[in-house]
Formats: sequence, C-alpha cells, structure tokens
Amino acid sequence: MDVRRLGLLRELAQRGSVTAVARALHLTPSAVSQQLKALEREAGVPLTERSGRGLALTGPGKMLAETAKDIAVAIENAESVWADFVEQPRGEVTVTVFPSVGQMLLPGALTRVSEVAGLTVVCSDQDPLLPDFADLTPDHDIVVADAPGVIRTWRERSLEITELMREPLDIALPEGHPLAARAELTPADVIGERWIGVPVGLPFDRILQRIEAITGQQADVAQRFIDNGIAESMVAAGLGIAILPRYTTRDHGNGLITRPLAGVRSERVIWALQRPEVAVRPSVRLVLQALRDEAEHFLAQHV
Repeated sequence: MDVRRLGLLRELAQRGSVTAVARALHLTPSAVSQQLKALEREAGVPLTERSGRGLALTGPGKMLAETAKDIAVAIENAESVWADFVEQPRGEVTVTVFPSVGQMLLPGALTRVSEVAGLTVVCSDQDPLLPDFADLTPDHDIVVADAPGVIRTWRERSLEITELMREPLDIALPEGHPLAARAELTPADVIGERWIGVPVGLPFDRILQRIEAITGQQADVAQRFIDNGIAESMVAAGLGIAILPRYTTRDHGNGLITRPLAGVRSERVIWALQRPEVAVRPSVRLVLQALRDEAEHFLAQHV
C-alpha cells in the first residue's frame, strides 16, 4: 500500500472530514477523495462509509488508520535516529498553550533553547473555551493542556501524554476581607460569599460545584470571566471572591490575597500532548524537555 495514501487515511481519522484533510495538506477535496478510493482498491475492502454529509471510517478503515500511525511513527523514528547522528535538532516546532501557563513556562523554556542553531519555536495561545485540547494536536507539535486527569479522547487518539506540573488553586480575597485572617479556608467558610466565577463547565467551575455539593448550598456567582486577570481585578475591587491558580495570581500589592482551600481537591494538572509520530522528532523532544525542565525549576522556586 502507498504510504502517502495511508497518511491521508490517518489524517481523516484525526480531522474527521475530507475537507479538513484537504485544507490541512493544501490539497483539493477531490484529490483527497481520489487517493482514498485508490487506497480502498489496494486494501480490497471499504475503508470509509457515508455518515450524514461526510465520511466515517469503517472497522477495517479504523484498523488501517491505526496501522498508518504505526508506520508514521516508524518513519519518524528512523529519521530521528539518522538526525541524531548527522545534525542537531533543527527546524520549526509549534507549541500552543493557554495564557496562564504560557506566562509561567514559555519565557524560561524558550530561553533554554534559544542558543540551539537552526531551531525555531513558534508559540501561540489557545481559545480557553476549546472543548478538547486533543483537537489541536493535528496542527501543533506540542499542545499544553489543562485537565484534572487524562481525558478518554487523548487515549483514543493514541497521543503521547506528559505531565508537566501540578498547580494548586486557591481562594482569592480582597485585602481586608474577614476571612483573610485564616491560614486556610473550608467550603463552609466561602459558600456564602459572592463569587467571581468562570464559564460553566470549565475546570475552576467544577471546583465551585464541588463546594456547593459539600455544603448543600448554591453559590452566588455575580460575574463569570474567562480571563484570570479580569477576575483578579474584580476581587481586588471587593466585588467578590474567586478560585485562581496559586503561582500566577498576583497577590502582592495589588489589592488581593490568596488562601488555600481545605476539604476539596483543588489543583490543576498541566499536560503536554503530542501525536506519536511528532513526539519522536529530535527538535520536538528538545522543546518538550525544555518545558519539563522549566516546570521543575518553577516549582522549586515557588513550593
């Protein structure tokens, strides 16, 4: 079977439509469809079937797409072994992060690889409302994700998953708040306060939902913001309290303080997600290691 056609099947499994594959690979949808039909003739069995207005993989198609992934990994491994002998990591590595972790890790990580000749790291920030970080992996070499644990779809896509760090989430209070005198706070302490929340369903909101479940009371959420900086400003102005990440919340001379939350697991886990055929590239391995080293250094400075 033609390796390039197998790669198209792999892309279809990842991206979900012929149009998306064509757009990503700078081909026409007709050309993609023709190549997939040629692969079906080579395989001797149907690999796709109609699903609504699009295409879905059949059972054999899914199996062959998984085989295509293994082939892609083998090719990348062979190329990386050769690259280890003849060249330093080089080329472009794309990294996408969500803003607060970008603030923590990107400056140090980029500094660590800044002297590597021929290596370019291109970074971007994500839409915080993205439903699944795995959806970004076809278009980025390293996707930095925020989730309380490994998500089922990450396993289903056979992604390489690396835990970078864990960051506690604290209760942010305005300076002078009566609860500021306490070393830590419980759900009973905070449930009666007015809250500055995040959009429903985001990780911080799930912690507030657990506080509600523990106390049996509903929280009074006055405002909801995606951006942590806005939430900090609202808390500092005395308009409510909020759940915010410990290491990136600015609580020095800007009108707010933070206290740990007891009785509720309140942390976020920071992950790096990669497609397996990308993860073996020397340049990508180097950038991932820089992120891991910077996370370890950051924790050592703040714990």
